[in-house]
Amino acid sequence: MRATVLRTQTSAAARRPGRLILTGLAILVASFVVFGAVLVQQITERTVRDNLSGTPAVTDLVIGSVDVPPPTVADVRQIRAVPGVAEAVARVATGVSIGEGYLNLQSDPGSGPLTTVRVIEGSYPDQPGEIAITPRTAERLGLSVGTTTSGTGGEVTSPAPLTVTGLVDAARDAGYDAYAPDSAVIGWARLTAVERVDVRVAPGTSTDAVRQRVTAAVAGQPIRSGAEVREAEANAAAQQVGKLFILVGMFVSIAVVAAALVVTSTFRIVFAQRMRQLALLRAVGAGRGTLVGALTAEGALTGLVAGVVGVASALTLGYALPAILRATGHEVSSPGLPLAAAVTVVIGAVVITVLAVLAPALSAARVSPLEALRTASTTAGRRGIGVLRLIVGLILAVGAILAAVATISQLPKPDQSDYDPSRPLLLLVASGALAFFALVTLGPLLVRPVLAVVGWPLRQLGPLGRMSVGGIGGAPRRAAAVSVVVALGVTLISGVVIGGASLQILADREMALAAPTDFEVTGNGGTLPPAVVTRAEAARGALARVVPYRMVGDATLLRAADKLGDVESGYPTSDLDLAALPSTGDLDVAQGTLADRGPGRIVLSSWVARDAGLRAGDTVTLAVATGRVDVRVAAVLPGDGPLHAGILADPADLDRIGVPAAYTGLLADAAGAGEDGRTAGVRALRQAIGGSDGVGLAVLADERDRNDSLVRTLVWIAVGLVGLTVLIAVVGVGSTTALSVVERVRESGLLRAIGLSRTGLRTMLTVESGLYGVIGATIGLVLGIPYAWLAVQTLGIEAPLTAPLLPLAGLFVALVGLTALAGVLPARRASRVSPVVALGADN
Repeated sequence: MRATVLRTQTSAAARRPGRLILTGLAILVASFVVFGAVLVQQITERTVRDNLSGTPAVTDLVIGSVDVPPPTVADVRQIRAVPGVAEAVARVATGVSIGEGYLNLQSDPGSGPLTTVRVIEGSYPDQPGEIAITPRTAERLGLSVGTTTSGTGGEVTSPAPLTVTGLVDAARDAGYDAYAPDSAVIGWARLTAVERVDVRVAPGTSTDAVRQRVTAAVAGQPIRSGAEVREAEANAAAQQVGKLFILVGMFVSIAVVAAALVVTSTFRIVFAQRMRQLALLRAVGAGRGTLVGALTAEGALTGLVAGVVGVASALTLGYALPAILRATGHEVSSPGLPLAAAVTVVIGAVVITVLAVLAPALSAARVSPLEALRTASTTAGRRGIGVLRLIVGLILAVGAILAAVATISQLPKPDQSDYDPSRPLLLLVASGALAFFALVTLGPLLVRPVLAVVGWPLRQLGPLGRMSVGGIGGAPRRAAAVSVVVALGVTLISGVVIGGASLQILADREMALAAPTDFEVTGNGGTLPPAVVTRAEAARGALARVVPYRMVGDATLLRAADKLGDVESGYPTSDLDLAALPSTGDLDVAQGTLADRGPGRIVLSSWVARDAGLRAGDTVTLAVATGRVDVRVAAVLPGDGPLHAGILADPADLDRIGVPAAYTGLLADAAGAGEDGRTAGVRALRQAIGGSDGVGLAVLADERDRNDSLVRTLVWIAVGLVGLTVLIAVVGVGSTTALSVVERVRESGLLRAIGLSRTGLRTMLTVESGLYGVIGATIGLVLGIPYAWLAVQTLGIEAPLTAPLLPLAGLFVALVGLTALAGVLPARRASRVSPVVALGADN
């Protein structure tokens, strides 16, 4: 009997491959995602290895290492004299100050197999004092081919001339890159050592023989093959990729759990549709164990088919996509053929499906043989949950609350400097996991009250709305199983959106302190010539605003005759006008208000306030060597002060204590947008600086752009990863709706028979599908917002909780739209069935 039942169930499933794929669709998608992640990691690592090595492919030997003293210039000469050495290039870089700017001067032959740059204008240098620069460097520094400037660097302490002979295209262009042959760099900077030496062996010469000769010539220097160095460079980059994919694996694991929940719900529907058949098997002698085994085998077959199809689909796309990208000019490597990973994913799909089918199989096997007398082949799902499940769910919910309370108790206190986020983060993850499993357990009880609220507007629209809400409310366990997966995805995405917005505000605040404008001009420890400030203020066509300031580094705070704080040299103090800066609105205060700053009132950074023991409203004496003045603390910032100032004082107070009137720096913004506006601003400031000695220019906007790009990239990566769970949820909604359409064929026929149009039936079923998204998104937002707040606070980064209403509303609408869209095809299928055929169907 056992073999007969097993053969009957599996052959019936095999005869209906469409139903088989639909049942395991979530596992198919999960298998595709998991194996796709494996292939993407391989593609990324291979691309990094093939394209991101800084050592040319023709390099045979590399002499030198960071772990030992570097090769000397004399070593370079000896290496070049070794028989069999076709070319030896010394790699070295030195910083060069050119008065109003900075250059990173790097050695490169400029031509031949070992070069890393390509001349695009002019000629490559061949003498000390000649350089080639990148296009962005030329724009930023106002240099062109034929221009001569002067600078100091290396062992050169007095300005020496530098002539630009050409422009080069390099792998990176940060806006301060210059190149010259190693002999020119060594000669100009008067260097005695280099970082390493790249050697190309002459054709037809044994590399091992040359290596032995070089070892004898420069004893004590480590010698590696070019392949070893390229492999090490590639491994270093690939290691970062591996760390990223550890995070990817965490989110993929969440998606797999979501797929298992969807499959469990799907099998409940499938088995409910076959209750009369299962009862007939019981009536003819099949035991419960036999049915459980047969249904589990059906699940295993479903997992096997879904896993194979998912892996095959991922493999096809994994090979096709790099080929397409290469055809469009992108350097993307193809993956390998990870057979072990493919087999593991397929086996995992089978195991997860078997585990997911156990609970529905045990429930279905309890069917009574008398159910064979039913006129319909389906049976309605249970609406409630058992006492044991209720108790377990309540225990999980209480555990989640207690873990959240414990997390809150571990949050950092104000001004706490030794905060370790490890333990509260662990408690937060535990709380979130317990809350999710509590939601899975108690979901059927939560669906009806949530549906009563979110479904109220639909019920007011007439019979179609009431039937749509009733269709969901009539099967709360099914609705809960699908909506919980949607809720999981929404919780994760809303947490990422809220956390990302909070992180962006924190980044804006940090940039308002470190890079409040596009440019900064400083006297490098001295004062700015008055003419520099005057010319900068006159350049209104290129600069939107110019804000000069003074900075002193030895201000102290006194109370009576007692010095406050432990800093011996004093606090850096500035009279920077915050009201003139566009980023002032991004600043936050821990105490007091910035608007209260003025004559006799100062603003302190948090570390100065903590060191001096001061709070907003306290009265103190601000003192320098030339004088002192009584002031009141108007506000305390939560972190550092703008431009790392510890104290912000009013200009009148600095005048009263004898600080010289000459400015030590100025801030400015570009009048135009984009790179062109920024370049025009740089040129205007360089003209303002002229030939002033010791005056430097920094482009703060580049740092701000890098910071903004990093934050945006992190947020989008996180949204993409948690989107995997949403994808699984949408697939679950579609498969659940499709199977429920089959289950309710007679109901649909009856509705059509009493006058409901095809459009009305399609609308009703599509709205039902969308309600899964409404319920899940509502629950997800209710959980996501508080957990996002806890996550931000737990990290200890002092970022404010921000709930971006428009993105969250867009998320809600998008999820509802996607889940409704998932029900469109099943609804169209149901509407095309004739009422006569539907009423005569036995499902």
